[in-house]
Amino acid sequence: MNRFDPHAYGPVFTPLLDSDRRRPLQAGTPDRAARTALEALSAQTAFAHANVADPDMAACCISAAWLLHDYLDESHRISQEIDTPSGSFWHGIMHRREGDFSNAKYWFRRVGRHPVLETLGQRAAELAAVRGEERAGAKFISGGAWDPFAFVDLCEAAIRQQSRDTDLCRDIQQVEWELLFDHCYRAAAGK
Repeated sequence: MNRFDPHAYGPVFTPLLDSDRRRPLQAGTPDRAARTALEALSAQTAFAHANVADPDMAACCISAAWLLHDYLDESHRISQEIDTPSGSFWHGIMHRREGDFSNAKYWFRRVGRHPVLETLGQRAAELAAVRGEERAGAKFISGGAWDPFAFVDLCEAAIRQQSRDTDLCRDIQQVEWELLFDHCYRAAAGK
């Protein structure tokens, strides 16, 4: 299993990513200690060590950083302006976390066949197997492929305490965030 390395994303992102990335399924509590650094983020500052090859993907990374620190409104303002599959992906995650599940599904429909979905499905299945929760894993893996709509449903059930899958959902949500951030960062930096 690949490990996410917060130090691989440059000196501006590193301190923002080198924290607990296992976020609540719901909105969470904004991390006030990170706010000043988040407010200073721009494509120019965050990617000063690299050339920005794709401004939309750089904006996705900034939206992701706000989301990581539980600033859903700020993340939303950015992601809703990014008319790409990755922008829609971040938008969907944000709405899932805020509890607007039907809106999350709307945005996941706009994602289409995103490059991280295959790896996400593999990693989610591995997590479910390691935890002995193949039954839960079968709910969001359809025919070997990741089903973001089923994952929204599983998160909703966990939040409403209609399932015991909260820990698994949080672990998968972390992997989802890390895979998508890495994808966006690499595209933004032209890697």
